Amino acid sequence: MKLQVIMEYNDEGYLFYFKKYTGAYVRGKTKEEAFSKIPQELDSYLKWSGMDESIPLDSIEPQIIQEKKSSLKINDADSDIIFESEKTPFSYSEYSELEKLVLRSAYDFSNMYESIPDKDQTVLKTRKTFYGNVPVTAREMYEHTNNVTSYYAREIGIDFTNDPDILKNRLNVMQEIEKKEDFLLNNILHGSYDELWSVHKALRRFIWHDRIHARAMYRMALKTFKKDIYNPFFFI
Repeated sequence: MKLQVIMEYNDEGYLFYFKKYTGAYVRGKTKEEAFSKIPQELDSYLKWSGMDESIPLDSIEPQIIQEKKSSLKINDADSDIIFESEKTPFSYSEYSELEKLVLRSAYDFSNMYESIPDKDQTVLKTRKTFYGNVPVTAREMYEHTNNVTSYYAREIGIDFTNDPDILKNRLNVMQEIEKKEDFLLNNILHGSYDELWSVHKALRRFIWHDRIHARAMYRMALKTFKKDIYNPFFFI
């Protein structure tokens, strides 16, 4: 099976995004390391999204359809790429399918967070990255994931104030997007640092960013509490 992927890379690492499966991604220090994670990521994504697809995970062949060499901290999942497929108008039905995934992702992230016994306990050590200290507790991960909402909104021309509840916040920002009469035109906008944005890109970034920190939260919680944690994303 050929899997179309978009590659963002530099000398420090590789990020691959799955074109068909919005928000799914793998990363690694080398292309080979990233490729080796594709079957596991696709399996968990399909289970999470509820897509009724039977894919032979042992015979996936990545097909790079777009690539960008970046000066950003790719190894820490910093990104500014816009997919070619995120530059064109979409139908209301296409938007609606993406909206369902964006809201489902926030809902599942919230439920995973609520299942963690102590939101401020962690065995992880603080580490700095391009945006400051990496969140190490469940509460820090939740707040960081939620707070990015207003940033994404501003990049697509929406003045937005965050609600502390991630699901309410996500519902609110989707409503603000839909108030824009031309949101289905998916216009290309110049955001901060000359980064190109569109509504489609913002929706993909919500799901992708949720997956990054949901996975980190799940792994932190397993190490910290030594017991099963609610895992709606089917991470391994």
